[in-house]
Formats: sequence, C-alpha cells, structure tokens
Amino acid sequence: MFELDGYNEQLRKQIRDWLAEDIGAGDITTSSTTPPNQLSTAIIHVKESGIIAGLPIARLVFEIVDPTLAFHALVQDGMFAPAGTVLAEVKGSAHSLLIGERLALNLLQRLSGIATKTHTYVQRLEGRNVRLTDTRKTTPGHRMLEKYAVRVGGGYNHRYGLYDAVMIKDNHIKAAGGIQLAIEASRARIPHTMKIEVETESLAQVEEALQAGADIIMLDNMDTVMMTEAVKLIRGRSPHVTIEASGGVRLDTLQSIADCGIDVISVGALTYSFEALDISLDLDSKKKGEDLS
Repeated sequence: MFELDGYNEQLRKQIRDWLAEDIGAGDITTSSTTPPNQLSTAIIHVKESGIIAGLPIARLVFEIVDPTLAFHALVQDGMFAPAGTVLAEVKGSAHSLLIGERLALNLLQRLSGIATKTHTYVQRLEGRNVRLTDTRKTTPGHRMLEKYAVRVGGGYNHRYGLYDAVMIKDNHIKAAGGIQLAIEASRARIPHTMKIEVETESLAQVEEALQAGADIIMLDNMDTVMMTEAVKLIRGRSPHVTIEASGGVRLDTLQSIADCGIDVISVGALTYSFEALDISLDLDSKKKGEDLS
C-alpha cells in the first residue's frame, strides 16, 4: 500500500549498520541465557491506540538478523490499531528474535508515533481543501523513513533534500541581495521543469516574490490577519501561485490557518516533536525439548 520509493537497498545497509552498533562483539545476555537451538514465537503488540507504520521495516530487521525467521504481519501500515492489538508474530530462533527485538521496536514505535501525529493533524483539516506536509526537520539518517511515516499517516512530503527543489529562505535572500536577484539567479541555473519557492515574512516580501515570478510563496510565521491579506494579494495577481503556510503551526491553529485560503501547510513538528507509540514484543515461555535440532 505504501512504498519506500526504491529505498530497499539503502535501508538494508542502514539496518545492518544499526544492528552492528547494537550488537557489537555479540549479545552477551542472550548468549549466556538462551540456548542457541531454542525455538520461540514473538508477539508484537501495541499498548496504546494509534496508526501503525513500519511493519515492513520491522520485517526487514528480523530478516537481516536471521533469514530463517518467519514474520507474519496481522495488520497493515496505515491501519488504526486499538490498544492491545497484536500487530505481528515472528517465529524461529529465540536467539535471533532477541537480537532483533530492540531495533525492530525502536523503528516501529517511532514511525507509528509520526504516523499517529500526522493522522491527528490531517483529521483536524478534514473538509478543507489544503494539503498537510512535512519539512526537512528530520532525524539525520532517518529522513526517508520518517517521510514514509508521514505518508502513512495521511500527510504529504515536502522536498526530500536540498537537491530536488529551489526553496529560497531568508538567508538566501540576504546572500543574494534580495528576492528578485535570488529568483533571477535560480532561474538561470535550474531546469525549466523545476519550481521556485520563496519564503516571505511580510506583505512587502510577498509583493516582491510576485513581481519576481515565484511559483510557490511561503507565508512564514505570519498571523492570520497578515496571512489573509497575503492570500488576497496573491490570488488577485497570480491565481496559479501555490501558497504555503509554515512556522509555528500547532494543532489548535491548523483550521484558522487553512481558512485563510492556504494551499499547503507544512509542519516540522510532525517529524521532530512526536511521541513514539508504545509497542512491545513478548516472547513465549521456553518449552522443554522444543529447539532447532
């Protein structure tokens, strides 16, 4: 249902690195307490309600730890899971299950937390013709996964990095000598298929961005009064321009911002300020004689 956009090989490499960071020279506790041939079943369950994201990644963790492990997901990413829901069962070597447990849960908990927060924001915008997006405020090394979780939660992705869109911010404007000069310099260097977004903080900057031919105008940290005036100005002059609101957006201000006539609301907090969903893995009790031999 939700794709990681060809991220599989890079993700495999990252998972191997993350496992190496955790395991080091070996899992001392598991090696000393768990017979190497012990078979077990692990139950992954959620302890609080939320939107689930990351089950394919958790499956990949266990697969890389031990290809003989059998991972069976009982729900799909994007589903709402009430507290107590069993998300997956993993069967095989108890030793392997214990080694993969923490990394699989860390990723599953964080991504589900992002998806759940995104879903809450999306619900607040229901019935309004506005798109909710993330930002580049992501955890280093986890951007693709965190942006995946935003999509699972019903949101959309802003640019992925510095390479896939022109976004002229306040410091670019200062460095270039103004919005007009910044846009002109960008137009001279980018493909004709790429759009230019400009961050504005005042009506004067909105006017300058319009005159310079910006494709997307971001209204940054404006109150709703100024935002309404900016939208009126842009719609009256260039109705094709996409209008984005950003900066200090909270759940309780979403609707008032959307009602200004905004096309896109970008929220950095989706990926930098969220609560991980409480998810656990429980191993069945050891049964005498049940092993891999």
